[in-house]
Amino acid sequence: MTARTPRYCGVIPPVITPLGADGEIDRPSLERVVDHLLDAGVSGLFALGSSGETAYLTPAQQDEVVKVITAASAGQVPVLVGAIETTTNRAIERARAAAGLGAAAIVATAPFYTRTHASEIDRHFRDIAAAVDLPLLAYDVPVCVHSKLDPELLLPLAADGVLAGVKDSSGDDGSFRRLALGATELAEFSVLTGHELVVDAMMLAGADGSVPGLANVDPHGYVRLHEAAVRGDWAAAKSEQDRLVALFDIVRAVRPGTASATAAGLGAFKTALMLRGIITTQVMSPPMRSLDTAETAAVAHCLDRAGLSRAR
Repeated sequence: MTARTPRYCGVIPPVITPLGADGEIDRPSLERVVDHLLDAGVSGLFALGSSGETAYLTPAQQDEVVKVITAASAGQVPVLVGAIETTTNRAIERARAAAGLGAAAIVATAPFYTRTHASEIDRHFRDIAAAVDLPLLAYDVPVCVHSKLDPELLLPLAADGVLAGVKDSSGDDGSFRRLALGATELAEFSVLTGHELVVDAMMLAGADGSVPGLANVDPHGYVRLHEAAVRGDWAAAKSEQDRLVALFDIVRAVRPGTASATAAGLGAFKTALMLRGIITTQVMSPPMRSLDTAETAAVAHCLDRAGLSRAR
């Protein structure tokens, strides 16, 4: 068996994008988020992912996010940047922009909106990799793009050197296990889970690391979880994961029937970071709404229960 030295491992949070009251990027708050994550000992930063509201941002705003995160991280950890677009040429355009702004790697989904065949998804990733001289990771998020990236598609791309890794947010744990098993002979290929509620289980199944949105709120907890798993202390990993599962109840703060799952999750993350004194506002990109006073109080209760400090 080939000794594995995956290029990307550890905790790589998908960085939220703080907005000001005017809806523009709140640069000082974003810098504080980066400092908060680096202080916890994360292994990388994922800019312009789903948690970063990338689908809601204009190209100019996306560029601003990358500039701030790369400058604030100052080379301490790699910055992976999403080039999440509907079709190949659009993704290449965003990937090239990210490369020019200091990205260490590119993350792309399958094409979406258009109806797509597996052969076209394969060609999509090959074309992006050929167009940009940076490592490329696939982002498997079928709830958003309506295509599942199966191991039978991903592993040949990895073997051909097209893909450097996968962020799996599919929720398909069986598929993830098959991907991890197939990656055992791919020395540098990174298998990352985006399923923040079962990071301990996915590490046991062969994950090299995690990309959990909740790590914006409690990066220290996810780093402790990862370190426990690496040293084989599965009881400690489970204990930390159980605490984080309880913390994840913040996404249930939104009144049922009043917001999308995306707005409920991102709104909770932003509200928690505002309560912790890291970002200034909980403003969301339209048409999403911010959490109201009662919902904010519910998030505060979850923070207290998880033992996380709040600004006074």
